[in-house]
Amino acid sequence: MSRKGNCWDNACVESFFGTLKRELVNHRHYTTRDEAKQDIFQYIEVFYNRTRRHST
Repeated sequence: MSRKGNCWDNACVESFFGTLKRELVNHRHYTTRDEAKQDIFQYIEVFYNRTRRHST
């Protein structure tokens, strides 16, 4: 958790969630919560962590 009122403490997490929404969630329609959880897990563990190029 970041300090109250300090947005810079959470910048890397906010950036990740922005990327997740931009690249995956905003382009899909999930009918169940389990379907969304499975798709997001697959994106993070298979694509984001292992395949996607990172700037750092």
